[in-house]
Amino acid sequence: MEAQNRERAEELLELINKGRYFTKLKPVPKETNSFTIPLKVSSYNEVNLMVSDLLKASLILLNPDANGLSSFTKDNNVNVMTLLEIALQLLPEDEMELLDDLCKFSLEH
Repeated sequence: MEAQNRERAEELLELINKGRYFTKLKPVPKETNSFTIPLKVSSYNEVNLMVSDLLKASLILLNPDANGLSSFTKDNNVNVMTLLEIALQLLPEDEMELLDDLCKFSLEH
């Protein structure tokens, strides 16, 4: 039984190592359990707009008087496209491929 488990573990490691998985999170040097995640932007202004849209969307969702948001900021329009772009960039595509491979592996054994 132990030999069979070891063989399965080796097959699993081989499966993981053959692909380019776990590429979304980048380990932070000299820190345990800390990672960075890449987010592509074209300028500081774009970063500012992204953060602003995130904050405005949060305020609108938390504020029962959402129409009163103008008292917090001069522009209360939330660019939903920005929020969706952030979400798309954060999705771990390679890891989803690994999950598919692991699912196939588990069904075969």
